Amino acid sequence: MIEVTGLDRKKFILNAEHIEKMESVPESLITLVNGKRYLVRESLDEILERVLIYKRRIFSMNSQEATKK
Repeated sequence: MIEVTGLDRKKFILNAEHIEKMESVPESLITLVNGKRYLVRESLDEILERVLIYKRRIFSMNSQEATKK
């Protein structure tokens, strides 16, 4: 899950696993696999960095659990 900011300046949480594509229009447009679209204030680079941090955290947790078994 990543936090992003809508054009109305309200923050919300988006499931990063459901992102299908991102475009710059010039705002960032995030399209989910279900077809829902969100315009957000963050740049594509910022969103990508947040997704990568999220994924690293998930993989790190899975790796730690595997070594405990």
